[in-house]
Amino acid sequence: MAANEVPGGTAGEIRGEARGETRRRASRYVVPVAVAGVAAATIGLVPALAASGDPDLPEITAQQLIEKIAGSETQTLSGTFKVSTDLGLPALGGLASGLGSLGGGAGSSTADPSQKLTELASGTHTLRLAADGPERQRLTLLDGSDEYSLIHNGDDVWAYDSKSNEVFHEKGAAEGPEAGQKELPATPKELADEVLKAAGDTTSITVDGTAKVAGRDAYQLLIKPKQAGSTVASVKIAVDAANGTPLKFTLSSVEGGKPVVDAGFTKVDFARPDASVFAFEAPKGAKVTEGAEEARKSEKLPEDFEKEFGKDFEKEFGGFGKGLNVIGEGWTTIARLDTGAPAPKTDEAPKEIQGLLDSFGDEVTGKFGSGTLFKTKLVNALLTDDGKVYVGAVTKDALVDAANAGK
Repeated sequence: MAANEVPGGTAGEIRGEARGETRRRASRYVVPVAVAGVAAATIGLVPALAASGDPDLPEITAQQLIEKIAGSETQTLSGTFKVSTDLGLPALGGLASGLGSLGGGAGSSTADPSQKLTELASGTHTLRLAADGPERQRLTLLDGSDEYSLIHNGDDVWAYDSKSNEVFHEKGAAEGPEAGQKELPATPKELADEVLKAAGDTTSITVDGTAKVAGRDAYQLLIKPKQAGSTVASVKIAVDAANGTPLKFTLSSVEGGKPVVDAGFTKVDFARPDASVFAFEAPKGAKVTEGAEEARKSEKLPEDFEKEFGKDFEKEFGGFGKGLNVIGEGWTTIARLDTGAPAPKTDEAPKEIQGLLDSFGDEVTGKFGSGTLFKTKLVNALLTDDGKVYVGAVTKDALVDAANAGK
């Protein structure tokens, strides 16, 4: 049984005040961590039953497995990780690189993590991972003969792109939790209780048998929406039976076909990596870009941006959050945004974007009038002609129903 779940994410949450600095904070979270938060929905107390060919492990309930994840004390690991992403988007061609440059300005470093790690959002990639507690992590993205490495070692974050021989460096990356941040439950039992409390009737969480992942015995935690209308079919997490570390992650869409996200270890070792793994010295002749300098660049829009999108871009689009409303709950939550302006016409957009809009945008009509539906296997968005936007991990019908109800 192919279930997949991975420990957290490679480039976790992003913090900082300046936009450029904010994106680069992602570089501190390069190692998969326990995904107890992923399970914060609901729980079904169904014991695990070993299927033929899978490891024969003691029975465990979903609550016990969540406690095991939360109680994991894994601080060190190294291994090979494979991630495949299929959002069902058309081939973007040169558009992706063009959009990626909007925040970086001319001369941006190709080693900048905020740009390079966006490659993980599509296709299949192989990575080498290493971690030694919260102060030292390393991620290496392998693409043919080229390598891209991201290293967090104490107060420094280094990124190196072998193809361009460029280095990105950020100083002062280590910092404590933000003031006022809510404290997490103190024990695994408390965390499991919080998950149960937050569950409600929207989600089913069960243990769906066992599996072998990277040579390790694992239980499989299965999370499924109970609500109709979600684009998510299921989330499956393989959890190391011995130490509670998530090893594989699979997010499947109701459309079927390849998983939206299929990521997991193909090889893993929980011994402490050698300190040399996290040491870095810029190669001779490499171009080195400092993060503070790059952050200042990213605050300035590219010269041709105004020409393509108009002088009043900030004025027209900068206040999006003011008209935001949330419709529904759980897996079928929809964000409704009233921009107060007519939807932009496709034929007025830059040529590259026109092709993208035409390839995955469908015209739709209803009581709300008419609009364009932009669809992926996971997140869909409806832009109505009167300037309203409906976005969610929900089906086309759910978005149309929400727009009709808004009239």
